[in-house]
Amino acid sequence: MSEERRQVSGGGRGFGRGAGPGMGMPVQKAKDFKGTLNRLIGYLKPRKYQLFAVFITAILSTVFSIVSPKIMGNATTKLFEGMMMKMKGVPGAHIDFEYILQILLLLGGLYIFSALFSYIQQYIMAGVAQKTVYELRKQVDDKLSRLPLSFFDSRAHGEILSRVVNDVDNISSTLQQSLTQFITSIVTFIGVIVMMLTISPVMTLVVILTLPLSLIVTKAIASRSQAYFVGQQKALGELNGHVEEMYTGHKIIKAFGHEDKSVAVFNDINERLYNSGWRAQFISGIIMPLMSFISNIGYVLICVIGGVLVTKNSIAIGDIQAFIQYARQFSQPITQLANIANIIQSTVASAERVFELLDEQEEIPEAVDARELRSPKGEVCFQNVTFGYKEDAILINDMNIHVKQGQMIAIVGPTGAGKTTLINLLMRFYEINDGKITIDGVDITRLKRGNLHSLFGMVLQDTWLFNGTIRDNIAYGRENATEEEIVQAAKAAHADHFIRTLPDGYETILNEEASNISQGQKQLLTIARAILADPAILILDEATSSVDTRTEAYIQKAMNELMKGRTSFVIAHRLSTIRDADIILVMNNGNVVEQGSHEELMAEGGFYADLYNSQFMMKTPKRVV
Repeated sequence: MSEERRQVSGGGRGFGRGAGPGMGMPVQKAKDFKGTLNRLIGYLKPRKYQLFAVFITAILSTVFSIVSPKIMGNATTKLFEGMMMKMKGVPGAHIDFEYILQILLLLGGLYIFSALFSYIQQYIMAGVAQKTVYELRKQVDDKLSRLPLSFFDSRAHGEILSRVVNDVDNISSTLQQSLTQFITSIVTFIGVIVMMLTISPVMTLVVILTLPLSLIVTKAIASRSQAYFVGQQKALGELNGHVEEMYTGHKIIKAFGHEDKSVAVFNDINERLYNSGWRAQFISGIIMPLMSFISNIGYVLICVIGGVLVTKNSIAIGDIQAFIQYARQFSQPITQLANIANIIQSTVASAERVFELLDEQEEIPEAVDARELRSPKGEVCFQNVTFGYKEDAILINDMNIHVKQGQMIAIVGPTGAGKTTLINLLMRFYEINDGKITIDGVDITRLKRGNLHSLFGMVLQDTWLFNGTIRDNIAYGRENATEEEIVQAAKAAHADHFIRTLPDGYETILNEEASNISQGQKQLLTIARAILADPAILILDEATSSVDTRTEAYIQKAMNELMKGRTSFVIAHRLSTIRDADIILVMNNGNVVEQGSHEELMAEGGFYADLYNSQFMMKTPKRVV
């Protein structure tokens, strides 16, 4: 596995535990932060009124919770004053419990209102976030359906899935949680400072002076832990990649006796992960104790200064209580904002990856007056076709092929000759550079893509079956197929017998990779699916490569019956399977170098004859004397 893939395998957003979220952890950053953020905000603009409501409810919820300590301090002051007057023997001195009760009821009301507005805020924001992400997912899904095959061929499926699933989920969680937390943190920070200033500007200055010290300590420790976090993520990616490789190739490792080597590699990576991990966690874990220490220093200073002010009657004792609570709250929004800053960076990076996908060049759109072939015959022509995956590297040059209705066309040649490319061009998965391809005299660029693809039935070397019953997988070939038609298609593909030997027969559930049946059985099911589809043109790309010789003979008979009256393109490496083809196209280096029947090509004694003979000639072993 490459280093790049290992990095991807272990990627993802994580945080150091010891320092709280976001402390010291390396964060994925966007290339164009400002532009991507503005584009992401654009998705929120249609819901600006809901966002305004969220902003107002967040402020109200936070304000109610901020003023509560100040009001609670009044109750403490009243209780303290009553106690002191009774201790001094003041005539008629008493504790005003009625006043205290009113304050408690007021506090209860404030807490209820705070909770209510917090609930409304979360409810509205949940709708905004999910509707926004719903539209984004829909755009991504629509985009994927409009991207050319070349896009998927040039990228790892895991990378595409990561953008569609992980990155979109990252955006969703940030919109849902971090946006409201960002608002409440700012309001809390400002509100706490205002409330502290109303109580005592001197004590407020003491609290604020501890802030730079906290930031200096945090930055110093975070910078030291950063390198270890990078090493931890790197080792984690390598470990994930190694485990994935080892369990995927478990049988091969056992067969070649590489268990000890595999375990040794695992132990080496695991050791590096341990060394980086504990250092990263330990160093980042020092942050919170040190911040608590600095906070406690400020707490002691506040108590001393506050006690002095109380003795001078410059401040009420209830205000000291409230101020201590505010001092405790002061660092919380700062930590939250630092965490949110990291999350927003990661989210914008995820958004950038999604937008890159949305900005990919789409396949050429259908013609405005695109046609449909209602009763296709299956006559195919390649006229002066030129094609290359890259403009400066032409693979097929000036190809001309004429296929009549009902003919069986075999395409043979060495690996990389362009056989599968020919089929991709025929189905317009790739656009040709020059020339044109017609079906029944109609240029395929003038046909609707859906109609064009419906003309073909395909059986590929790489089988594709989905998680579902065998019946559903066969029925995928034709909508509303009857039970009888499904069974007949299975019989024609010689799949009916093995299906009925399974415990649940046609109701057998295939897992995600259809690994609960053999490779040959998978191929039989895909062949049955193609038979059920009853297409005008058949494409068989090494369709019998995964079955045994006896089953191959049965399938060949079924295919011969199926191909009667249909145009068929057969890609084959085993040349014995295409001897009865009407035309054999022999390809090499992207060009058709020979074409004709089997007998004609063998008589020529050219490239095809060499390929054919190489499969059947056996060297006579020398006799050992």
